[in-house]
Amino acid sequence: MGNKNKTISFRVNEDAFETLRDIAEERDISLSAVFRDYVDTLVAHDGKVRVIPEAELDSMGDSGESFPPKIEVPKSFVREHERLELEAEHLREQLEEHKRYVNYLREQLEDGDEEVIQLEDLDGEPDEPSFRLG
Repeated sequence: MGNKNKTISFRVNEDAFETLRDIAEERDISLSAVFRDYVDTLVAHDGKVRVIPEAELDSMGDSGESFPPKIEVPKSFVREHERLELEAEHLREQLEEHKRYVNYLREQLEDGDEEVIQLEDLDGEPDEPSFRLG
């Protein structure tokens, strides 16, 4: 029960609202998603988040790294990842097939209970007369 969404409302001036709307349009998301992203980032970093204009960020970043950081991944890694995804998918399909087969066998076993005749049942009661064939 503890994970309920809460609503926060506040007022901003018209210029700030327009700027926020532009950010949302640029990122192709809703205005409320912009706030949710900011709040999620704020919570994830224990309230230690600063909003810095891109121009100021460029002047601070003399280290040559761009923001957001980008990492190049070798093609062999990507191919191996794709191969493993295909193999995992194949194994999932095999698992489903085996589950269906086990269920089929269980159904056969349950249906087959009526066809099994115990030899003790054929002997009859001890006081009944026995018959011999042949």
